[in-house]
Amino acid sequence: MAAAPRLLLGFLLVLACFSETCFATITFSSLPRTLVVTASHPQRLLKAGEDKITVRWGLNQTLAAGTDSAYKSIKVELCYAPISQVDRAWRKTVDNLSKDKTCQFKIVKGPYTTTNQSSEWTIERDVPTATYFVRAYALDAKDNEVAYGQNTDAKKTTNLFEIQAITGRHVSLDIASVCFSAFSIVALMGFFLAEKRKGIKAQQ
Repeated sequence: MAAAPRLLLGFLLVLACFSETCFATITFSSLPRTLVVTASHPQRLLKAGEDKITVRWGLNQTLAAGTDSAYKSIKVELCYAPISQVDRAWRKTVDNLSKDKTCQFKIVKGPYTTTNQSSEWTIERDVPTATYFVRAYALDAKDNEVAYGQNTDAKKTTNLFEIQAITGRHVSLDIASVCFSAFSIVALMGFFLAEKRKGIKAQQ
C-alpha cells in the first residue's frame, strides 16, 4: 500500500519534466533584439477603420552572418504602450509570452526573407483608443518566438502613436439627424400656424 503513493509521486514528477521539455516556456527577456522595425503613419491622431500604417522590418545588418539561420517566419503585431496598460490587467505585460497581453492585434504574418520587407496595414475597426507601438517576432520551424524587434526603445517610450476608436457615429448620420431636426421644427411651426388660423376663423 505504501508503494502506491510513491509510484504516483514518481509518475507526476516524470509528467512534470516531460511537460516542461515539450512545452518550454518562452520569455520575452530571453529573446535577442535582432530585427530593425519602423512604422510610418500620418503625424496626427490616427483613426481606426480609416488610417493606414506602413511597417518595415529586416535583420540588423551589423549582426554576424547566420544570426537568422533559425528564422522561418515573421509576425508583426500592434502593441499597447505602457501608458495604456495602467490599471488594465487585460493588457498586462508578462515576461512569459504565452501569458503576455501586450500585443493583441496582428498586422501581418508571413515567411521570413533575408531582404527587408514592408506591409501597409489599415487599422482595424475594433482597435480601441490607446497609445501603441509595433513589434515583430521572428519564429522558428515550430512557430516559437526566437527573436524580436520593435519601433520603440526598450522602455517603450519613443516613436509611439495614438489611435482613436470608432465612435459609432458617421458624418452622413449627423447630417441626416440635422436635416430631420430642421424638418421637425418647420413642420411643428407649420402645424402651429395652421391651428392658429383655424382658431381665428372659428372666432369670426
